[in-house]
Amino acid sequence: RLFGDAAEWSVLAAGRNQMPFATHSAIRGGHVRVGLEDSLYIERGRLSISNAEQVGKIRGIIESLGLEIATPADAREMLNLKGRDCIRL
Repeated sequence: RLFGDAAEWSVLAAGRNQMPFATHSAIRGGHVRVGLEDSLYIERGRLSISNAEQVGKIRGIIESLGLEIATPADAREMLNLKGRDCIRL
């Protein structure tokens, strides 16, 4: 109620709870973030080889639940951000 119906929110978790917390966030309508900076493991007892491996795992979980993954363009629109083409370098 404090932020209204249009609030965007996300969850991150460090360590062994990274994937379960991210999964629960997605189920509840939130966004997720995973990466080696929060957990070095992809599963119990196995080190992740990259951030991409972790992103692939949570993407597979989310899609197996029938939920959609936002594209970069979707994320920019949700957060009202400029695209690279609108930035002077």
